[in-house]
Amino acid sequence: MDFDLEDRTLKFAKNCLDLCKQLQKDVINLELVKQFVRACCSVGANYREANDTITKKDFLHKIAICRRESKESKYWLELLLHTNPNFKLQIEPLIDESHQLARIFASIGAKKK
Repeated sequence: MDFDLEDRTLKFAKNCLDLCKQLQKDVINLELVKQFVRACCSVGANYREANDTITKKDFLHKIAICRRESKESKYWLELLLHTNPNFKLQIEPLIDESHQLARIFASIGAKKK
């Protein structure tokens, strides 16, 4: 397990993008993927921004965004699983990772308050 969150969130985003490239390009998937890609890539981008903040308040704000984007990623993954049940083996680990990331960011936010 990778415990460097910058690396871990980058790996999560890459795995999500790899999944999206495999999905059928139909009206439903295109809309879900569009939303999902924004959320899953935002997790790591905001975490990197959090690491470069100057104030504690800004750090906590960015960590809260990371948590929300992780939870949103999970939501879109659950919808993608519903519309693409044949991708269960690829999607379920990403659902688990998004859940774990949300919990990690919640814990970071709680400890830094």
